[in-house]
Amino acid sequence: MPYQIEPSSSKLPRGVIFNAYPDSIGKNLADTIAMLKKPEFKDVFSLFYVLPTFFHSDLDGGFSVIDYDLEEELATPQDLDGLRELGIALKFDLVLNHLSVASPQFLDMVANGDASPYRDFFIDWNEFWASNGEMSPEGYIIPDKEYLDKLFMRKPGLPILMVRFPDGSERPYWNTFYQEVNYVELTAADLAGLASLTPAQIDTVLGLVNTAIRAKAPVRNVDFGDLAAVKDAVVHIAEGKRTYLGQMDLNAKSEKVWEFYDETLRKLSSYGAKVIRLDAFAYLHKEVGEANFFNMPGTWEYLSRIREIAAKYSLTLLPEIHSQHGKGLHAEVAAEGYPIYDFFFPGLVIDALDQGTRRHLVRWIGELLDNDIATVNMLGCHDGIPVLDLEDYGDDEHALISHGEIDAIVDRVLDRGGRVKNLFGPDGSKISYYQVNATFFSALGEDERKLLLARAIQMFMPGVPQVWYLDLFAGINDYEAADRGGTGGHKEINRTQLTMEDVERGLQRDVVLKQLEIMRLRRTSPAFLGSLTVHDTPDHLLHMTRSNDGSSAVLLADLRGHSFNITCTDEDGTERTLSFQ
Repeated sequence: MPYQIEPSSSKLPRGVIFNAYPDSIGKNLADTIAMLKKPEFKDVFSLFYVLPTFFHSDLDGGFSVIDYDLEEELATPQDLDGLRELGIALKFDLVLNHLSVASPQFLDMVANGDASPYRDFFIDWNEFWASNGEMSPEGYIIPDKEYLDKLFMRKPGLPILMVRFPDGSERPYWNTFYQEVNYVELTAADLAGLASLTPAQIDTVLGLVNTAIRAKAPVRNVDFGDLAAVKDAVVHIAEGKRTYLGQMDLNAKSEKVWEFYDETLRKLSSYGAKVIRLDAFAYLHKEVGEANFFNMPGTWEYLSRIREIAAKYSLTLLPEIHSQHGKGLHAEVAAEGYPIYDFFFPGLVIDALDQGTRRHLVRWIGELLDNDIATVNMLGCHDGIPVLDLEDYGDDEHALISHGEIDAIVDRVLDRGGRVKNLFGPDGSKISYYQVNATFFSALGEDERKLLLARAIQMFMPGVPQVWYLDLFAGINDYEAADRGGTGGHKEINRTQLTMEDVERGLQRDVVLKQLEIMRLRRTSPAFLGSLTVHDTPDHLLHMTRSNDGSSAVLLADLRGHSFNITCTDEDGTERTLSFQ
């Protein structure tokens, strides 16, 4: 591969990004800061991507945000001061598409109905699809087949939540992601207004209704027998006490939503943010007749408007997009001047180390350099190892990696204990694998030499490297946590909370200390501020050189034997070599 210049279109801070929840290490963010103050971490990280349990949230690992105020049990203003003293800036999430049902806006709408100033803050499904479908007996519109077939789904069934308004009406609201409706058992006080009931009859009604609630059966289906005359009133009382859990899609056609974005970005900047990851941005723009995932040109218009707001607060936006390589959405986002997540790198590096070939990885590096695509790359993360992203269309000769090789990657990671996440069609049928969930160390067969080489390759890749805390400590799959999480617990396999004692033990392990040494080189050597050359070698060797103003860093790796050397030469000719045999 010819001499190339590192993509320069990004305003991302240079260095290495640490990635964790505020309580991934110890009990809270203060414990993580105490770890980062240890001498082993000196000059390693320049940015900290703190996941959104940093804020008030109630679900989905923090991505069901209630509001963007500090969750002070986990993070305090003093913690922010501590990070500033370390010279570590912050990266946060702005979940563009949705907010928790516990958000002040949703609670106000449920309490005040049509009189709420937030009546249009969320998307009334029936208003959206009016005249473009048929009303179901349950009170929601089923879009015409030509529209329904286009919808991109994240779960089986229509993406709606029936919301009860104060007048007793049930209205469907757009709900792309999680939802749960729960009923609270009634008490005698709840039925006190039903003057026609005797105390004995109240006890009978409570027994019927609460038995149904405990069984999670609809109260409206309960047979009230001789007390049928009060059924409607009791059902109304029970429905009025229902509670919700989940995330509601925001209505980007409402100016109140844009005022909310502005206030949130101002707040995040005040915390010390430099980078904002735009979570679920591709779902925000919605239009009849579109997939409602990355609609164009509407998505570009929304992103441009968000970027204008972010610029006021000196924030760099990082849109998060999962899509098949063959669709080219990553290239489209990059062409608009945004950095992207390199969701292709994790699967490609697993393939390179398992198969002992540089072929697919080098092809991807060439695409990044040739198209000036600025990235944040990672091995593991809070989510999963992307698989769907690697897919292309047409013949395998022109694909980033063949379908058969993708399936083989998935099979190997599953054989090593990984679990899967799938996508669904409108009829509830599985479309394909979405993610494989595993620690990256377990995905590599818990081979320390592979993990070290993967980390070295990551540090030499174009873009800014991001490091998941559990990968740094060579964490293994946590099956107990995944099982405790039930149906949606697959992600917990890679979110083990480490105690401070775990950290101390980890810092005695070569696989941890050597990763820190490699990352420190990436952070401190000026060579990584310059250009990248990938040299022609036999297929099982990977030879990469980073160069800048007389300094250089060279990686020479054997992808079959998993041994490698890093040689760093400073401007004054001083040479350092890290050897991993």
